[in-house]
Amino acid sequence: MRFVRHQLLVTAIAATFTFGSCFSSLTTAAEKVRWRVPVAFASDLPGLGDPITYVADSLMKASGGDIELRVSEPGKLVPPFEITDAVKNNKVPAGYTWIGYDQGKIPASPLFAAVPFGMEPWEYTAWWYESGGRQLGEEVYGKQNVHPILCSIIGPETAGWFRNPINVLDDLKGLKIRFAGIGGRVIQQVGASVTMLPGGEIFQALEKGAIDATEFSMPAIDQKLGFDKIVKYNYFPGWHQAFTASYLLVNKDEWGKLSEANKTMIDMACTAAVARSTAKGEAIQGGVIKTLQEKGVTASKLPEPILRELQKVTQQVMAEEASKDADFKKVMESQKAFMETYKIWKGLAYLPRDF
Repeated sequence: MRFVRHQLLVTAIAATFTFGSCFSSLTTAAEKVRWRVPVAFASDLPGLGDPITYVADSLMKASGGDIELRVSEPGKLVPPFEITDAVKNNKVPAGYTWIGYDQGKIPASPLFAAVPFGMEPWEYTAWWYESGGRQLGEEVYGKQNVHPILCSIIGPETAGWFRNPINVLDDLKGLKIRFAGIGGRVIQQVGASVTMLPGGEIFQALEKGAIDATEFSMPAIDQKLGFDKIVKYNYFPGWHQAFTASYLLVNKDEWGKLSEANKTMIDMACTAAVARSTAKGEAIQGGVIKTLQEKGVTASKLPEPILRELQKVTQQVMAEEASKDADFKKVMESQKAFMETYKIWKGLAYLPRDF
């Protein structure tokens, strides 16, 4: 009898440990992240497309394989301009994109992506991380059932690639040009015909003459897309996009399911990618511009009178947008207030540009 009782006790203890072990395994399995992540940019584009592969690789290693982002190249899973909607509706749990593409549906979105005559990259990250920008981004995108995580930021784009020289503002009139964000509204106001195309379609449009000119990104990225093979006038500075911020967008319900540890790990990986993308973008442009000039590209600055006129039109467009959308106004006023305060530090602390 004692033997039987002993056996029953051993069996019960073993069953308890087995159940506990199974429960632990189920809990661990439930916390594993396996996300398909469509992206707006080819993953070989430096500073713009490759941050998400850096994030995916870092998370895979840091989590011991528990967090896996399966990056899907542009158009393979979701069209580039439809990523936010796909995340919103949980067709995919997450996506990586430049949210200025959401301008038609979320008027305030370009302010988190690229602002004409706006902040420089490090200035924007200061606003985002330390001065309320992140909270505003989460508020605006939270209404869309989306949680935005800043995951890349690079410096100014070029002001565009043109077939002919741009000497006065009237040279822009009548041009068929690919342009994005608020800058597109500005260029349209001065008489250009603006169209929006994903990065992978621009070369063909230039080659066929469907467009006369284009902007897209920094010289190293534009070169990879081959613009210099067709048009030879490359202008600076990128007045319309003084910074380019891209985000990992996560469906809000999916984000809510994550453990605090996994949320923190994803945030850390994206924050690291922000630093790395800025560094990479700044490191490689000078050498690329030299190479482009050797290929017959004329790289030059837009005349100051053109920039001054574009700035005036930008202020008008921004005021119009603010009058139509409360979120736009709220975000714009937050950025302006930060820039005023930052200007005190910037003016005293840094060397003059021509020093």
